[in-house]
This record gives sequence, structure tokens and C-alpha cells, in this order.
Amino acid sequence: MTPDEIAKSYNQIADRWNGDEFQRSNGIEQHERAIAFLDNRRNALDIGCGSSGRIIDLLIGHGFIVEGLDVSDRMIELAKKRHPDTRFHYADIVNWEFTTKYDLISAWDSIWHLPLANQEAVLAKILQGLTSGGVCIFTTAGLDAPEEKTDSAMGPPMYYSVLGIPKTLQVIKKNQCACRHLEYDHYPEPHLYIIAQRT
Repeated sequence: MTPDEIAKSYNQIADRWNGDEFQRSNGIEQHERAIAFLDNRRNALDIGCGSSGRIIDLLIGHGFIVEGLDVSDRMIELAKKRHPDTRFHYADIVNWEFTTKYDLISAWDSIWHLPLANQEAVLAKILQGLTSGGVCIFTTAGLDAPEEKTDSAMGPPMYYSVLGIPKTLQVIKKNQCACRHLEYDHYPEPHLYIIAQRT
């Protein structure tokens, strides 16, 4: 699936993250862990920000000036209603260019929707978008090798791809960052999150 097709799938279910059934605690403890590594809390970027606003709320609460980015125009529409004073970018991270550096970049359950061919370049771009000492927190799958799949577990078809742990750690090191934390946070499910810090 292309990023445009992913966006169309998310447009169909964008309201799901605003309902009472959505767990707003999803990813919050993990982001608190990432924030603890920081000396500076100025600018933050939420890639694949979606519509719930929970991560943006957390980051604002810690004093960050936050920007959100999403490929789904419906997600951006809903996000703006929740945070009218926040700057949002309706864009595909594959083509979006950084114009500033960020102390924290979150890509929670988002960049694993990128085409496998773009995974390494986008992760490198994100890591290079960090300030010195800046932190990136992102999710992937705890697999040993690159893999991609499409399923309809959320309803509309959705594509996923990952580099695998060894390659992901290579990309982190290659881009002057260190892995500060790696955890299967829903084990035995392969959901994995990583905190990387620019050295």
C-alpha cells in the first residue's frame, strides 16, 4: 500500500481515537521514560499524531512547543479541533523536510506504515532531525529481519513494514545516536518501542 492508500484507510477510522473506548494511556508511560533522558524540553514533533491528542497533551504539559504531522487529512482536521493553537503538518513523512531540529520526536505506532523501501531513509532523517542530546521514541516490531505485511485487523486494509532489530540498531548508530531503551512492552506480542538519543 502507498502512503496515500494508508491515509484513506485512516480517514475511515479517524474518529475511533476520540471515543470513550480508546485507551488514552496508550504510550504515555513510555513517553515519560523518553522525556526523562532530556536536558532540554523546547521543541517536539509528533509524527503520525493522529486525532487523540494524548501525546501532544503530555508534551505540552512538560513545557514543549509541539508540532504534529499526519498523512491523514481527517486526523489533522480532528487534531486541530482539539489543539487549535498547535501547528500541524498535513504531510507524508517520506517527502516532508525538516526545517528545524527537535529535542524530542515521537513516532508512536506510525512509521511502521511506511513502505519497507523507505524505512531506513526515513528513520535516518528523523534521527538527523534531533538536536544534540535530543531523543526519538518510536515503535516497531520485535523481529530479527525486515518484514512487511498487509491486514485488516483495524477494519480497512493497513500495511506494515519493519527493518528488524539488528538493522534498526545499525541505523541508529550510523546516525550518531545511541539506543537508550528497547522494550517489548506488550510481550509476548512483538510490539517494540525504542528510545534513541543523539550523541
